[in-house]
Amino acid sequence: MFFLAVDRATNKPLEPPSEFIVKVQDINDNPPEFLHGPYYARVPEMSNVGTSVMQVTATDADDPTYGNSARLVYSILQGQPYFSVEPQTGIIRTALPNMDREARQEYDVVIQAKDMGGHMGGLSGTTEVKITLTDVNDNPPKFPQSVYAMSVSEDKVSGEEVGRLKAKDPDLGENGLVSYRFIEGDGMTVFEITTDTDTREGVIKLRKPVDFETKRAYTLRVEASNTHLDPRFIAWGPYKDTATVKVMVEDADEPPAFMATSYSFEVEENAPDGTVVGRVHAKDTDVANNPVRYMIPRYTDVEQFFSVGPEDGIIKTTRPLDRETLPWHNISVSATEIGGHHQDTKVRVNIKVKDVNDNAPEFATQNEILVCENVSPGKLIETVSAVDKDEMVHRQYFHFSIAPEAVNNQNFSLKDNRDSTASIYVTRRGFSRMTQDVYFLPIEINDNGIPPMSSTNTLTIRVCSCDSKDTILSCNVEPYILPAGLSTGALIAILACIVILLAIVVLFVALRRQKKEPLIVFEEEDIRENIITYDDEGGGEEDTEAFDIATLQNPDGANGFLPRKDIKPELQYPMRPGGRPVANSVDVDDFIKTRINDADNDPTAPPYDSIQIYGYEGRGSIAGSLSSLESVTTDSDLDYDYLQSWGPRFKKLADLYGTKDSADDNS
Repeated sequence: MFFLAVDRATNKPLEPPSEFIVKVQDINDNPPEFLHGPYYARVPEMSNVGTSVMQVTATDADDPTYGNSARLVYSILQGQPYFSVEPQTGIIRTALPNMDREARQEYDVVIQAKDMGGHMGGLSGTTEVKITLTDVNDNPPKFPQSVYAMSVSEDKVSGEEVGRLKAKDPDLGENGLVSYRFIEGDGMTVFEITTDTDTREGVIKLRKPVDFETKRAYTLRVEASNTHLDPRFIAWGPYKDTATVKVMVEDADEPPAFMATSYSFEVEENAPDGTVVGRVHAKDTDVANNPVRYMIPRYTDVEQFFSVGPEDGIIKTTRPLDRETLPWHNISVSATEIGGHHQDTKVRVNIKVKDVNDNAPEFATQNEILVCENVSPGKLIETVSAVDKDEMVHRQYFHFSIAPEAVNNQNFSLKDNRDSTASIYVTRRGFSRMTQDVYFLPIEINDNGIPPMSSTNTLTIRVCSCDSKDTILSCNVEPYILPAGLSTGALIAILACIVILLAIVVLFVALRRQKKEPLIVFEEEDIRENIITYDDEGGGEEDTEAFDIATLQNPDGANGFLPRKDIKPELQYPMRPGGRPVANSVDVDDFIKTRINDADNDPTAPPYDSIQIYGYEGRGSIAGSLSSLESVTTDSDLDYDYLQSWGPRFKKLADLYGTKDSADDNS
């Protein structure tokens, strides 16, 4: 810092500037501060005395080099006697042994920092430290009670729950995990125990069903132990506990029980109805020991081959059985307790039908034997075998022989091979299909059973033509009649061609008939006479114009040919000259006859009468109106006598009007 002395009057310096050094002396005017508080710390429970928890640090803004203003000393204001703090470093340590988390888990500790080395007059600051004790496995599991009572009904099935028990462990997490097991008791094979991971309970379940009538109570010893151990605290063990479980079996109304899980019986086929097959037996397992009633469910014996005694359980046949139709009968018998809850139990009964030799043997196949016409005597032509629906016993075989009625035949012989087969040989030479093409050889087959059964079966032998190598060419007689070289296949092909040609001819004729049509085809019906509709409307006196000869003729087409409108002619013929009356003709009758004659002789017209269609309007009538309406209301001096000249078709009008007018005039 520089200072300068100046004259007040002149403001001029009196001497050169002088430098002064000013030293500010610190005083203790700033208290200590914990900049990061409050603090949180964790320490395991049961830690040894002096275990470090954490270190806290305070700061002081005063000059640490001058005096004791920034010299701090730490002390604990709250948290004793559990914790302590080192005065110089601020390290917090445990002060008591065996601090138990289960007794107290959290502690609030207040630490003070004071400057001036802790002497009187120093400033101070405080901070809060929240200390939590963490868990260790220092507690064994403990059952709340030494004996547990449970019960289970005898109708429960394997896997059902019997009861639960729980050993308490105040430790947390894996330190508190408990497992359960049976260590002794008379129900160790009947029950099992597992651990519920959510509730930490021991769950006792049935391993196999219990029976009240056999055993009514079980005693079990259960042990609960920690799964995770802390080596530091093993000496504090053992970390396990035991309890006794007594399980009482409750009585339930159970269905009857059969003495066997299934029954197997045998009965001979063809045995008369009422033959005893066997007996089933069931009893009530309850204490009441009620009687049992038996029955066969209908669905297991649909055809009701068997019956069962309702009280004694004896099964009998209701009709003779046939082993060849059904060798086994699998039925069920139901037992129901009388007087209980009508519960029933079913048991399987397998009944085998024993074989009786009641079926005669027969040929295994019914094929024909083919023999060449030139076969040599003594040649083996076939080896036959037989089948029998009955069972073949040991050393039983079929015996073959020619039937007595054919023993003396000179054509074939038989040799029994004594292995259920027989060989057929030819005994003569020279067979002819033209003479006889089929031979029947009756063979008797005996099954040698008890009782023996036999049957006569006919063997069919057909004579065929063969080549020099004994290859069969044909076994039919027809080829001898047909031309040489024509086989059966060729004959079939020829017949097929003939049938196809006939079908084509029939189809062609049918199509030709369908194409014939009438000269004129009407869509709905064939009308021989047509009524023509005119599109013009008349009114009043103009009605009469329709009857004027001028309206029935076409002046514009008088000299031309008027075509038909009902058909479209292919050719047009000119009208005969002089065949049409002139336009001024008043003979309507002649006009109409002429038109009819033209239509009849017209080659383009249909072959029947038709009223002609006129597609033009008349130009007026020289007769005027013929309406009777006007004649009634007005007087008319017209002369209608000219109607007499119009022909017989207008005679009635001429008589009515002409006569009346004449009479009026005479009066």
